[in-house]
Amino acid sequence: MASSAQPGTGPAEEFRYPGNRLGLPEDGPGSVAGWGRRLLALLIDWLLAGLIASAITGTPIWAGGNDYSTAQLVTFFAMSAVLAGLAGFTLGHRICGLRVIRVGAHGPGYTAQPGLLAGVIRSLLICLVLPAVVFDRDRRGLHDRAAGTIVVRR
Repeated sequence: MASSAQPGTGPAEEFRYPGNRLGLPEDGPGSVAGWGRRLLALLIDWLLAGLIASAITGTPIWAGGNDYSTAQLVTFFAMSAVLAGLAGFTLGHRICGLRVIRVGAHGPGYTAQPGLLAGVIRSLLICLVLPAVVFDRDRRGLHDRAAGTIVVRR
């Protein structure tokens, strides 16, 4: 008795690689960014926010404290929201060769600057941490899905 099932050839066409469903290339400029670059960019941005907060509060970065921690979080939020929303990248993204783009506004593959509202939504959810560590097949965290954005290579 012959089987009617077709031989499996791997993942479905729409799930071949991260970003395929969104019309993004598999590698090179415009492809979905890897975890290493994204984490390094986040650490750079957090360090820069810490240095700015240290200058604002007059507290050394290693001393910490409530005033310093609050200033660092607020600085990170503001820096991330404005830069990612209006420029499409934070300083950490720029150093690591990444950018933030809007996806899906007019069909697969459509990209544009995220805008200030998307930057604020994205940054607020990053500051809450949990939405940033829950992600989908396209490496979009809940913060990116809520803002309608994705991080890609420049």
